[in-house]
Amino acid sequence: MVPFAGWSLPLHYEQGHLQSHLHTRRRCSLFDVSHMLQTRVYGRDRVRFMESLVGGDIAELKPGQGTLTLLTNERGGIVDDLIITNTSEDHLYVVSNAGCTDKDLAIMRGRVAELQAAGSDVHLEVSDNALLALQGPSMARVLQAGLPDDLAKLSFMNSITTTVFSVPGCRVTRCGYTGEDGVEISVPAGQAVELAERLLGVPEVWPAGLAARDSLRLEAGLCLYGNDIDETTTPAEAGLLWTLGKRRRAAMDFPGAAIIMAQVKEKPKRKRVGLTSGAGAAGPCSPPCVLTSPGTVTSGCPSPSLGKNIAMGYVEAVHSRAGTALTVEVRKKQHPALITKMPFVPTQYYMAK
Repeated sequence: MVPFAGWSLPLHYEQGHLQSHLHTRRRCSLFDVSHMLQTRVYGRDRVRFMESLVGGDIAELKPGQGTLTLLTNERGGIVDDLIITNTSEDHLYVVSNAGCTDKDLAIMRGRVAELQAAGSDVHLEVSDNALLALQGPSMARVLQAGLPDDLAKLSFMNSITTTVFSVPGCRVTRCGYTGEDGVEISVPAGQAVELAERLLGVPEVWPAGLAARDSLRLEAGLCLYGNDIDETTTPAEAGLLWTLGKRRRAAMDFPGAAIIMAQVKEKPKRKRVGLTSGAGAAGPCSPPCVLTSPGTVTSGCPSPSLGKNIAMGYVEAVHSRAGTALTVEVRKKQHPALITKMPFVPTQYYMAK
């Protein structure tokens, strides 16, 4: 167990990190991600409220549809990355990073107060639900056994409210942080252990911890807030411009829009890239490793799936082309590295036909 953002979280279980990681890729694993902040936004002005903070096109989301979007500051920096779902009920459902809970709530509550003072109808509610993530290629078969709904009709980044293994009032969202087909289940806290035990009662479902979660997300080329993106990086530098809606880009009505859109036009001076190297070269390092381009490694680990080291970092834009050879310094030793397209391992997100 390790401390994380005020929580005590499992680093790994008895199977160990390597086997847990590979099991998720081959079958499926259950992650307890209840540390994530879950909020609900109510009121007729809820979309306008959310779009005053993020660059995503929230208004275009269909009922049950969600999107990854970025909470930005006036300098164009990334305050947090969020998943916002337009529920079929009367609210927006927002999932934020645990490490950003305090600042996210301060920003959202501050904006709610401003809008309410101006006569808008919006209010925020923090959920005390637990959050369980079931991830891996056999997820659908395992979950379908306890679901009245047809999972084949639920596409990536869509959600439903349903009963899961006799636990009512669960929100099942087809998404996750592993690159595999998976779901995140928001479940009433008092029945979270019951549901987790039912899922873990299936022999092919293993519990998985933070170590596997980190190596899986890195293989999938997904950012970790605080490492790969933060308030000093912009969506353009991070390769996350796809999170900005076309209408929002044109309107430039979100925090930092002028700076971000200027970077789109002029191209950023640095870019987030993937890196691969031989054994012992681009493993975890703290403080961040140095690249000769110059640049910085922000995440790195030995890839259980690929048998080589993978990393993510920022380099000068002129050195960012895939196939470019660089040198990475780890613990005062120089190692060759190659800029590599991400994801390192192909993603398996499910799109309903």
